[in-house]
Amino acid sequence: MNTFSFKSVLAASVFFVGATTCFAQDVLVNSLKLNASDKSKENFKFTEQINLGTTSVKMQGSSGTCWSYSTNSFLESEMIRLGKQPVELSQIYSARNVYVEKGINYVRMHGAVTLGDGGALHDVINMYKKYGTVPREVYTGLNYGTDKNKFGEMAAIIEGVLTAVVKNPNGELTPNWQKAYAAVIDSYLGKVPDNFTYKGKNYTPQSFAKEVVGINPDDYIEMSSFTTSPYYQKTTMMVPDNWSFDQVYNVKVNDMTDVIDNALKKGYTVAWATDVSEKSFSWKNGVAYVPTKKFVDMTAEEKADMFNGPKPEMEITPEIRQAAFDNYTTTDDHGMHIIGLAKDQTGREYYIVKNSWGETNDYKGFLFVTKNFVKYKTTALMVNKGGIPAEIAKKLGV
Repeated sequence: MNTFSFKSVLAASVFFVGATTCFAQDVLVNSLKLNASDKSKENFKFTEQINLGTTSVKMQGSSGTCWSYSTNSFLESEMIRLGKQPVELSQIYSARNVYVEKGINYVRMHGAVTLGDGGALHDVINMYKKYGTVPREVYTGLNYGTDKNKFGEMAAIIEGVLTAVVKNPNGELTPNWQKAYAAVIDSYLGKVPDNFTYKGKNYTPQSFAKEVVGINPDDYIEMSSFTTSPYYQKTTMMVPDNWSFDQVYNVKVNDMTDVIDNALKKGYTVAWATDVSEKSFSWKNGVAYVPTKKFVDMTAEEKADMFNGPKPEMEITPEIRQAAFDNYTTTDDHGMHIIGLAKDQTGREYYIVKNSWGETNDYKGFLFVTKNFVKYKTTALMVNKGGIPAEIAKKLGV
């Protein structure tokens, strides 16, 4: 999820923030009409089967930080599962620490690595482990008069700073560049507090993570599915926004939905990274599925009817899924949070997904995504290892 160079994928008026990144939502939510129907909600009849706890829907604004919003929402639901009072965690605290680490990595790699707002699900866990966390009310990231994230200017400036560092004008880097770089970030997002008071008690970010949130970062497993690597082993996730070169477990296509189903039934939610550039993903209508025809092969009538009730779906094979990665029709676009399971009037199952684009669609910030869409378009998913089926966990060695 690299940011601030534009990619048009859904319509001429809708842009991604970056070549392979989360959307900047204020250019999206009311402009997309080509893959939407005014009658969709009355023609889909969803019945919830499972709906696990979650905190309120957020708006990521003009920032490619969906990965932080989705994974922090996931951690908030983990608090609910553990019987704790959930705390709305600071998404921008996680993102701020990623910007710092990513900048260091960028310089070490002489600029030959992804930069920008983007990130991955594991970034939040990695930052939690290293830096702890803070409540959203303690660190909003809104440090210059805006009421929502607007990161374009900051992104341009920090890229300029890092570009200058990589040019190495002194012939040898000094340690001061890291201080200057962090100062730029803090001037936009605010300085991170060394300690803070929450409900009458003083904490550091590390002590707050341990004493209040109380999750073990080593309990979380990230996985995907590729035909290019051995199954049930770790492989480097080959997407541009895996700037830290983290590895994920490689599982079979059907294993991904088996893991999600088992996790939901056992009370675990799932963090989900996916491609959302398909015309069969409609944010306005809150529905995503995999049609039997490509959009370009549909008649005008078929296109207009895409979201007027359930439609047949294409079956997903490992080869179809891999081909979409290889030809760039699946890219690392967006992170969301799977919190439940539902059925439509035909009995087809959908995952209930929480987004970070505000309450701006038919389902007030949630959407219904078919299992075939998840099999086809998932770039990664993260789950507590307690939610993994025993036979898959054994194969993974977790």
